[in-house]
Amino acid sequence: MKIIAIGRNYAEHAKELNNPVPTTPVIFLKPDTALLKDNKPFYHPEFSDDVHYELEVVLKICKEGKHIAEKFASNYYDEIGLGIDFTARDIQAKHKEKGLPWELAKAFDNSAPVSMFFPKTDFEDLYNLSFELKVNGETKQNGHTKDLLFPFEKIISFVSQYITLKKGDLIFTGTPAGVGKVNRGDKLEAWLEGKQLLNFDVK
Repeated sequence: MKIIAIGRNYAEHAKELNNPVPTTPVIFLKPDTALLKDNKPFYHPEFSDDVHYELEVVLKICKEGKHIAEKFASNYYDEIGLGIDFTARDIQAKHKEKGLPWELAKAFDNSAPVSMFFPKTDFEDLYNLSFELKVNGETKQNGHTKDLLFPFEKIISFVSQYITLKKGDLIFTGTPAGVGKVNRGDKLEAWLEGKQLLNFDVK
């Protein structure tokens, strides 16, 4: 499986990093070795002094598809959950300055903690979902899917024009404003519609 992530999909987050608001989805990839499951601890990498959390709603692809029309895209995912896109911001900044790819900042081992997944039919309106991240008990991110720049169906259709989607692939759909640094000893907790899905320590 592969992890496809969408950058700058909430306008306020793009602004807080001084990035332009995109007119088409910004895509990057993480390998399967980035996955961190079952609320296992995240071990802060030695190569970065500035790892940031980015809480996101995650879609799980349920069947193979390419060149998917937007009107049919909802048939290609059946479960959602939460994930954190850990980003080595110092490494990312150096690479962006030189116009180089971001992979070292985004794709490192365990940089994609994910929660359990739930049938999307459990939720009355996928564009009326709230999600929240607390660090050491303090709310850092409050997101709402109504604020997505590109809806889930647009993302799936767009990605599938370039990259075949396969069953089990995960799509990280973007983070709201409020990203920040994590430190060893921190506890991260995240909720979707008031249900706690993530609860793990940084070591």
